[in-house]
Amino acid sequence: IFMNLFLKFIFSIYILVLMSCVNSDEKKTTISSNEKFYKIESIEEVDIVSETIESYDSNKMMFIKGGNFIFGNDNGLERERPEQEVIVQSFLIDKNLVTVNDFRNFVTSTNYKSEAEKFGNAIVFIDSINTWKLIDGATWEYPLGNSNPLAFDNHPVTQVSWNDALAYCEFCDKTLPTEVQWEYAASERGKKKNQLFYWGNDLVINNKYMCNTWASGYPNSIGFKDGFKYTSPVGYYGANSLGIFDMAGNVWEWCYNWHLPYTGSNQIFPTELQGKAQRGGSFLCNPNYCHGFRLSARSATSPESSLFHVGFRCAKNIVD
Repeated sequence: IFMNLFLKFIFSIYILVLMSCVNSDEKKTTISSNEKFYKIESIEEVDIVSETIESYDSNKMMFIKGGNFIFGNDNGLERERPEQEVIVQSFLIDKNLVTVNDFRNFVTSTNYKSEAEKFGNAIVFIDSINTWKLIDGATWEYPLGNSNPLAFDNHPVTQVSWNDALAYCEFCDKTLPTEVQWEYAASERGKKKNQLFYWGNDLVINNKYMCNTWASGYPNSIGFKDGFKYTSPVGYYGANSLGIFDMAGNVWEWCYNWHLPYTGSNQIFPTELQGKAQRGGSFLCNPNYCHGFRLSARSATSPESSLFHVGFRCAKNIVD
């Protein structure tokens, strides 16, 4: 029974990916053969910038000094393999996820209209019937649909597509982090790659959940012992040692690059794993079916899709 329900769950996600691609003539996903799917700079360690002379708001962003680390995880899912040693140039990354209020200010300043607003719907998991649906009226302001309450201002913005996220970042003179940058920052410059999460290997420590995630979930009854069924306030859980919050759970985070097999892999990803990469897991994850809050875990969605458990943070490259 469990396997049948699990397959139904996977199949419903596959259907939603297809639905999101045919809902509008404008919805097309193309991958340029010339575009790198993740960024690894061709630099030597001596070329790493030790400090940035560019001014930035240290209350909002962190300077991450570059270095070498082991990217990927040979003990993870097949899509996380193979491991490889890479050198990362220094960069800046937001301490926090972009909030609903942040996105509202962007919309107010630019009259921006999100893709969910243009299409008239977005993707929501309906836990009462254990299925994913395109919900009419679901937007960044009303992530569960416009018959439900407004999103909280201090929660991460959701129901924003990759295109929406990049538009916000570019308005702020930033961009989205690559998967390499994200994993490097989440793992505290690679120092925590020998464990599952940046705080250790246990999801619960001293009866306290270390990130926002369902204690139990599909196909069982929903359990949210951390106090949040859906998103939690940005920064509610502890930061890693670099001062970056919500690098596990709460919402999946859009990354800049396409989600394709790593160098050295012969995998061919199925349709549901093609699209723009996402990292960090979400409130919906549970180790029974989705261990997405691990440091090396990956996911993907088509860049025009908007979902109620996907958000983003910005980054900035200090060397072109």
